[in-house]
Amino acid sequence: MKQRILKVHPKDNVLVALTDLSKGEILSYDGVDYLLQDQVAAKHKFNTVDLKPNDELIMYGVLVGKAQSDIPAGSLLTTANIKHAATSFETNEAHLSWNKPDISAWKDRTFNGYHRNDGQVGTANYWLVIPMVFCENRNLEVIQEALLNNLGYGRNETYQQQAKELISLYEEGKNLDEILSAQLSYTAQKQKANRLFPNVDGIKFLTHTGGCGGTRQDSQTLCGLLAGYITHPNVAGATILSLGCQNAQISILQEEIQKRVANFDKPLYILDQQTIGKESELLTLAIKQTFAGLIQANANVRKPAPLNKLCIGLECGGSDGFSGISANPAIGYTSDLLVALGGSVILAEFPELCGVEQNLSDRCVNREDAVRFSDLMTTYSSRATAAGSGFDMNPSPGNIKDGLITDAIKSAGAAKKGGTSPVVAVLDYPEKVTKPGLNLLCTPGNDVESTTAEVGSGANVVLFTTGLGTPTGNPIAPVVKIASNTRLFEKMRDIIDLDTGSIIDGSEPIEAAGARILAYVIEVASGNVEVSASRHRQDDFIPWKRGVSL
Repeated sequence: MKQRILKVHPKDNVLVALTDLSKGEILSYDGVDYLLQDQVAAKHKFNTVDLKPNDELIMYGVLVGKAQSDIPAGSLLTTANIKHAATSFETNEAHLSWNKPDISAWKDRTFNGYHRNDGQVGTANYWLVIPMVFCENRNLEVIQEALLNNLGYGRNETYQQQAKELISLYEEGKNLDEILSAQLSYTAQKQKANRLFPNVDGIKFLTHTGGCGGTRQDSQTLCGLLAGYITHPNVAGATILSLGCQNAQISILQEEIQKRVANFDKPLYILDQQTIGKESELLTLAIKQTFAGLIQANANVRKPAPLNKLCIGLECGGSDGFSGISANPAIGYTSDLLVALGGSVILAEFPELCGVEQNLSDRCVNREDAVRFSDLMTTYSSRATAAGSGFDMNPSPGNIKDGLITDAIKSAGAAKKGGTSPVVAVLDYPEKVTKPGLNLLCTPGNDVESTTAEVGSGANVVLFTTGLGTPTGNPIAPVVKIASNTRLFEKMRDIIDLDTGSIIDGSEPIEAAGARILAYVIEVASGNVEVSASRHRQDDFIPWKRGVSL
């Protein structure tokens, strides 16, 4: 019989329902019986001991909340009877003992990637077209319309065909009910095969709403993020459109590029509209230079590379009550495997590390990084509180509905993505990863802002766990979507790539799932598998303004 309840950590006074449980049931766990006072839906929790007001709720071995009222053992835990609480933390001596996973099966494995002159290796090969300011977004759209389909980067026209079919029905005189009930044709999205440049995976247009009108810090940070994309191993070169008078000046971008790659030598075409003059001349020159860049990019071909050239971003979105016990620990083991192999991983989303700061601080190799982590977390939290929000308001309605009733519960599960290895560096947005190992990167918990940031800092693959489902992707890095539960995987298979519900039903241990995920990453990094987000061209790109975003 499959296990119906789970205690995540020996210190916990909470049990997780792995399936729907009925009021009045008597359940046993580790030789102790529990009488359920309420119906407890799958993914939700009940307490194992009687709780009085302000008594502590422990899950994942850490403080995740406090009781707001008397709660008899066996009661459903909700936002009505539990409030967010997390332990304070301080900078202690480092605790760096780490039981490395066995990597004997992986040490000779390689992936086929695009080798760059600066030593980085890409898992894809893209050309970028970037505006320095939102005023140029329309010009990017013109270039996109001119190039994508003509060069073979368009997709099959499924939805255009559906619109044509509806037009035909209307012209035939069909009524509203007949049109709404009509069966329209559908062909699964796939990339066209007739690309003029077979070694170039695509042209990506990074439109945004920044570059001017905000603070000078916003523009400097935006230039740093854009420089991260231009110098990214998955990028062959870029075309830059500048209006000329904006805060985000080309000179700032060039300085940020030099910070990241001192001997930058990728093709980079920079066009200033106010210098060139006529819009028609700007667009003709941009199209011509982009085409020339694609010819150069096409000369690069995939070649074998060691796994230590992988840099994986760790992300979660639309999390549920199973995320922290299936998908997140699974990619945590994937992270540990890659770190042991000499690769890099990025754990971000600082609002979702609330309550586990002490553990992460203690794992910092350098005291300076532990202090920096403390400063970044404290400052971020203070700014959120000053703006009338706070980390305690981080869980979304969907999170709460599926069992993540406090930020500390959500955070303790989210932190599992980072595995157990030492923290080698603490980075502030949008700094670049320069050290192999586990890197902490200050970003919001917002899915797209955080994913955008991780890729800008060097992630050439992103592992994205979800319990509720989300289509999030990235323009230049494959985003592998991983379901925390099989029901979600089966329901939304068109946007989800892997399932870890096998951990919940007990048919697969966390370590096996983590190894399975790494094997999949190698196939994706080699270009053998196109992930769902890439197939659907889910090119989400949102720069973070350093205001409060959770």
